[in-house]
Amino acid sequence: MRLSRPVSWFLLAFGVWSWVIWITFVRNLAEDNSGLAFEDGDPTAYFWVHLTLAVVSFVLGTVIGVIGLRGLRALRRKS
Repeated sequence: MRLSRPVSWFLLAFGVWSWVIWITFVRNLAEDNSGLAFEDGDPTAYFWVHLTLAVVSFVLGTVIGVIGLRGLRALRRKS
């Protein structure tokens, strides 16, 4: 299967965007002072669920970004 240039760029941009958004989210989660993520210094269920969501999003964003990068490299080799 071949990816078009716009689709490849979109996938790569989505991968990068996913990392930027979720890194910010994890940083905010770790610094949470509202009592949702930590209770008496111990992580809560809220923390673990959202950390799991972030890790899964990192993995999916990386996979999607790599697919986009491979699509762009294949187009460059073809040219």
